[in-house]
Amino acid sequence: MPSSAAEPVEARVSLVTGSSRGIGNAVARRLALGGHTVVLHGRTYESAAAAASALTRDTGAKTDAVHGDVADPAAVADMMREIHRRHRRLDSLVVNAGIHAAAMIGMMGSETVERLFQVNAIGATHTLQSAASLLRRGVAPAVVFLSSVMATRGSTGQAVYGATKAAVLGLTRSAAKELGPAGIRVNAVAPGFVETDMLASLDEDGRAERVRATPLGRLAEPGDIAAAVAFLLSGDAGFITGQVLGVDGGVIL
Repeated sequence: MPSSAAEPVEARVSLVTGSSRGIGNAVARRLALGGHTVVLHGRTYESAAAAASALTRDTGAKTDAVHGDVADPAAVADMMREIHRRHRRLDSLVVNAGIHAAAMIGMMGSETVERLFQVNAIGATHTLQSAASLLRRGVAPAVVFLSSVMATRGSTGQAVYGATKAAVLGLTRSAAKELGPAGIRVNAVAPGFVETDMLASLDEDGRAERVRATPLGRLAEPGDIAAAVAFLLSGDAGFITGQVLGVDGGVIL
């Protein structure tokens, strides 16, 4: 006879890259509160482990930690091997790790240009390629990339950064077509101006300018972005793939 008690539902295993702080940490927290087993990532072991420990302490969720420079394909492959060893699969992947730098065209040093592409574009590609086999083992697997409004709108001083995030959008759309037959959904979120460390250097006038550029009249909170990511990973978005969801308060209007 069937049991009258509901069968326990196994927690989704979800990796969030760049989750030791900022938007990535907010995404990890949102997923943890939603019952996911969250694998947090930082460039160093110390940053990832500290973030995982804090999240477990605050939410009671099961967490794990991996570390490495996403621009290094060997480091990314090692991360995925660890996830396979510990969890055997991956149900959700959030490709958030990234860096920011701004300068007028012709004024950005070549090392900064290369590092922006290595982390934001090439790193995102390494992450998806290394995670693909784990995602094929997952339950209702889904991927969300973090792009930027700068990839779709552009802005003075943001040409190189915007180009790296535009590459992420191309990766998102092609991966959605390629991985769709395997049941893996791939989408992206394009945040506008978010209250994170990237805006911490702005003076009062600079912040006011960005608020004025946002029709909703405020900067986004990391939790605003986390809510959109959680939606795209959820069953409520089960027939959505290859899309870019702007979470920008109307900046691109």
